[in-house]
Amino acid sequence: MEKKNLILLICTVLSFFTVFAVNAVMVVVPSIASEFHMSNIVQNWIIIIFLLVVAVLSIPAGQISGKFGLKKVTILSIILFIIISIVTVMVTSSWQFLACRFILGISLSFINVTSMAMVVSAFAPEERGKALGINITGVYIGLSLSPVLGGILNYNLGWKSVVLFGVPFLFVILALLLTKIDDEWITFENVPLDIKGYFAYGIGMVLFMYGFTILNTLSGVVLTILGIIILIVFGVIELKQSHPSFDVRFFKNRKFLSSNFASLCAYLATFAVTTILNYHLQYIKGFDSQSAGMILLVAPLCQVVLAPIAGRLSDKFVPQILAAIGMALGTISLFLFSFLGSETPLEFLIVSMVIYGVGFGLFSPPNTNVIMSSVPPKDTSVASAAVATMRTVGQAMSMGILTLVFAFVMGDVPIIEQYYPLLISSCQMTCLICVVLCIASVFASFVGIKSNDSSPHR
Repeated sequence: MEKKNLILLICTVLSFFTVFAVNAVMVVVPSIASEFHMSNIVQNWIIIIFLLVVAVLSIPAGQISGKFGLKKVTILSIILFIIISIVTVMVTSSWQFLACRFILGISLSFINVTSMAMVVSAFAPEERGKALGINITGVYIGLSLSPVLGGILNYNLGWKSVVLFGVPFLFVILALLLTKIDDEWITFENVPLDIKGYFAYGIGMVLFMYGFTILNTLSGVVLTILGIIILIVFGVIELKQSHPSFDVRFFKNRKFLSSNFASLCAYLATFAVTTILNYHLQYIKGFDSQSAGMILLVAPLCQVVLAPIAGRLSDKFVPQILAAIGMALGTISLFLFSFLGSETPLEFLIVSMVIYGVGFGLFSPPNTNVIMSSVPPKDTSVASAAVATMRTVGQAMSMGILTLVFAFVMGDVPIIEQYYPLLISSCQMTCLICVVLCIASVFASFVGIKSNDSSPHR
């Protein structure tokens, strides 16, 4: 196999398991919550804490991996992933479990950045859209198989089998990287690490994200505002740095800015959907995790089919138009999800999921291609970090919105039958909020079309 194609295969498999680590566990959250006696708020943190760490570390991960080498950082991150996966199945309390999710987030924050940056570095600009489309297909295959595999494994072997599922595959990837790939990509070799920037960004993001999830309290409002102020300070620090961890000047490029904003809004709008649908199927409809996983396959299966097609189309047509059409379909699907209730027919849910899957499958590859192609080749790891950051910040805040609505509507209670009507109301309200965010993503995509900023290969 040609080396660049082997790199693409390795990175696509890694993309699969980074998604699996989030989405497969998402399906078995009810089982984990039951074992550790978690409330509705705490069980949402199984996903949020993981995403929060990835969001905080994605920016420094871009510079660190560019300085020490994309391959070397990937190898170390895979080793940490394997170790912490094994430790996770030995925990005896909810806080130990959350601590393991925290450390797993450290590992995957680097893998998220390095895998995409390696693909971009290995392929010529004219092949990049196709390669990114295939790489993102790994994400969508992960989205597709995670609920199914997670549900089946949990139903037959328990949640610990879900946590350990990726370990043998990652050993194979580790072996391939060590024996078959002799290239290394170092773009910031003589660049000092931006320690001040890392701390400002990390502290600001933690305060903002945590404050956002408890925005129904005075301390939540204070922490959110404080987080925003510190993130503004981070931007000021970066403008003064000769070698910033994230060059905020990139946001002067309207294509880069609008596409990143579109990505943020898209993930804000859509990530909590899987949790909402999972809760609807397992709690409201009474399906077991295996059956729920099979039904949840519908949307990501559409994404798997469309991602490589959308990637190729983005090399030939204006990618922002494709992205805007995708998010317009996403808007329709979220509006339909807002009608889900105890009497909703399964057929209605499935049709809505198809529209959702087609929409997001059409959005992501073209939008990613715009972002990655709007910066010089030497800055691909930074652009990759921006993609990862927008994705994970959007995902974490999406779960934050759901958790916040839970807090306002339900309070901090276990999800049991007497609270099902409030669960339905919470999910419907969250979907309506997400409709507005989808519309914002559509408009952001159109703004990028009007930009005169040029990208390297267009």
